[in-house]
Amino acid sequence: MHLSSYFDRQRTEDFIMFSPSHWIALSIITLVCILFYSLRFEIRTDVRLRQSVRLLLIIILLFSETGLQIWYLSQGVWQSSSSLPLELCGITLLLSVIMLITRSRALYSFLYFAGIGGAFIALLTPNLVYPFPHFRFLLFFIAHGGIVLASLYMTWIEGYKPTWKSLLFTMLGLNIVAACVWIANYILGSNYMFLSHKPSTYSVLDYFGPYPYYLLVEELFAFIVFLLMYLVFFWVPEQRKSRRKRISRIPY
Repeated sequence: MHLSSYFDRQRTEDFIMFSPSHWIALSIITLVCILFYSLRFEIRTDVRLRQSVRLLLIIILLFSETGLQIWYLSQGVWQSSSSLPLELCGITLLLSVIMLITRSRALYSFLYFAGIGGAFIALLTPNLVYPFPHFRFLLFFIAHGGIVLASLYMTWIEGYKPTWKSLLFTMLGLNIVAACVWIANYILGSNYMFLSHKPSTYSVLDYFGPYPYYLLVEELFAFIVFLLMYLVFFWVPEQRKSRRKRISRIPY
């Protein structure tokens, strides 16, 4: 097969969810996250290595969005109604770049939940039609994996942690973002963030009922996912650590 076919907008096959290539992509991202976690102390204590990892993540994220825009333009399919970075993951990708550059705690409070949570759902149920090894397939998983790693970097390397206020801040921020995107949709006649109708490909929204009720269910679903992300990875471990400290202080 000619190399250009991996970049061309025409395709002979469609992406199949939970196909071997999908599972392999998910497995690679999972393994990278595990490796990242296992090396967190080495990265954290080496200033040059920490800066290099942060710069690499910034480059990966910028390459992902720039590559996508170049692909749209090169294939003559760029449209304001579908090609702007106004999907949730497009927004969190750009915000992740700013967060990594500025080390903003406010952005981290939002992106730990909205970035990781949104990218995780997108990775499980991709709004994608191009199969492996097409450029769009590779770009999709690199971009969404990069969004996850950006917030994990701030957590594991920079030592940032979300709070209960972060959860409420994220829900408020998401609604503000959705309101702005809704206005953009009205002006552009678009469907960014699927605020006007569900995507044409399979997604978790298929279980949330018809329009506009799925938007309310989606918000409840997001809150539950974010709550579990906080409870499982922060609140429960901190409670266990606090309990062990209290027990260790009890005289025998």
